[in-house]
Amino acid sequence: MQPNIPETGQKRVVIVGAGFGGLALARKLSNKKEIQVVLIDKNNYHQFQPLFYQVATAGLEPSAIVFPLRKIFHAKENVHVRVTEVTAVNTKDNELVTTLGTIKYDYLVLSMGADTNFFGMKNIIERAIPMKSVGEALGLRNRLLQNFEDALSASSEDEREGLMNVVVVGGGPTGTEVSGTLSEMRRTVLPKDFLELDFTKMKIYLVEHSPKVLGPMSPEASAKAKLYLAELGVEVKVSTEVVDFDGKNVSLGDGSKIRTNNVIWAAGVKANSITGLPPEVYGKGGRIKVDRFNKVEGFSNIYAL
Repeated sequence: MQPNIPETGQKRVVIVGAGFGGLALARKLSNKKEIQVVLIDKNNYHQFQPLFYQVATAGLEPSAIVFPLRKIFHAKENVHVRVTEVTAVNTKDNELVTTLGTIKYDYLVLSMGADTNFFGMKNIIERAIPMKSVGEALGLRNRLLQNFEDALSASSEDEREGLMNVVVVGGGPTGTEVSGTLSEMRRTVLPKDFLELDFTKMKIYLVEHSPKVLGPMSPEASAKAKLYLAELGVEVKVSTEVVDFDGKNVSLGDGSKIRTNNVIWAAGVKANSITGLPPEVYGKGGRIKVDRFNKVEGFSNIYAL
């Protein structure tokens, strides 16, 4: 297979990633006839990430937050969308290596986004539920609904407790939204669907390592969020570290445990990287170092968003 991108006299700008940054840039450049835009993503759609939690909790269908890339660029002959995975960049020859083949570029824009950061904890990686894509959000929805079905025929209270309880790790926007929405479902939706289950026994925990939820936001927003969650019945544990999860119990840093089969991991992200860039351009959390124009340090034609 080959990328089969036409060779023209236009300057070719290759954009890796059709998230918010990459898509906005591609749309802006699509109006410039002197530029050929090649937009690369592993999916043929853009995902509206702030609403993943709504898909995960059955508030929205995936089609409501997924937008086909090709539809966005109807009638834009200078935009070429390629669905493939990028494996490396050859900065010497201005080439991008993908599973479709090699793509030449005049300018390269890396808008690769971030992935879940499990901080190297093997059991968490294997057993926790991340939520960084529509697919993962749907997986979480299906998992929770199946748990309630299984809880109906559970052979013991301990088994039923494990199936119904949920621990959300990470008190940022995602963790706060998920735990709050789950609590609203517990109160208003689930009792109507599962009449035989006692949802007063379902516990939802939000565990945050730092002293407050929504830490990067204002003190007023943080305090309001914690109060709102408490009113919804979410048990908020701040200054608390999750150290392990064996599939049935969450182990906390203070030695205590929480009975649950379900851990939703929203405790941080790490930037995606690409083979071929020198190690010195990467900073904390895998972030790429750039100047005030988003140009990658040491390169004249590579940018990062």
